[in-house]
Amino acid sequence: MNFVALDFETASREKGSVCAIGMVRVVNDEIVDEKYALIRPQNPYFDPYFEQVHGITWDDVKEEPTFDQLWPELSGYFHNNLIVAHNAAFDINVLRNVLDHYSIPYPMMKYNCTVSIAKKTWPEFINHKLNTIAYHFDMDFEHHHALEDARVAAHIILKASEIYNAFDEETFLQRLDLCHGIISEEACITPGMNKKKQRSMKKNLSKKGS
Repeated sequence: MNFVALDFETASREKGSVCAIGMVRVVNDEIVDEKYALIRPQNPYFDPYFEQVHGITWDDVKEEPTFDQLWPELSGYFHNNLIVAHNAAFDINVLRNVLDHYSIPYPMMKYNCTVSIAKKTWPEFINHKLNTIAYHFDMDFEHHHALEDARVAAHIILKASEIYNAFDEETFLQRLDLCHGIISEEACITPGMNKKKQRSMKKNLSKKGS
């Protein structure tokens, strides 16, 4: 399967306050590329709570490029790709906010959430936080480092693919009963919305066939 695992860290709750990004590119079920970058938000304010979580401060990023300056280098990871993230609603919302902040057009991409995939695959885990999953995978792990978080998300997909013997997107979605979310300039559809739409279409087809 081909996908990119994504994780953002933010300076605060302010839109566009991305301060770090981690990405892991997987091609044919093999990790082929990793990307990590610190990012300078336009606003130098870093919420002390957020600093405590990820350890990044204004001094760490004040000489780094802003998101719009990095976007030409990052965009190829997003365009026409499947993006996965742990609690994808957060990371996709961050992506949309920072793109809006800099008036950058949305890439055309699909996305899914590794929390949902982990819950379906390992219901016996006490919880499905990244540090818990990394422990079960016997992975060395620094939580809330964007690249480390993205790596664990990537391994969730890879290990779930092995368990379900599902090494292409269509089979993977069918066996886990999932739908992708979609982001584009024309529409933003969550996985849940997509699933409801598919269920509605199936009901209509079954009514027509009866």
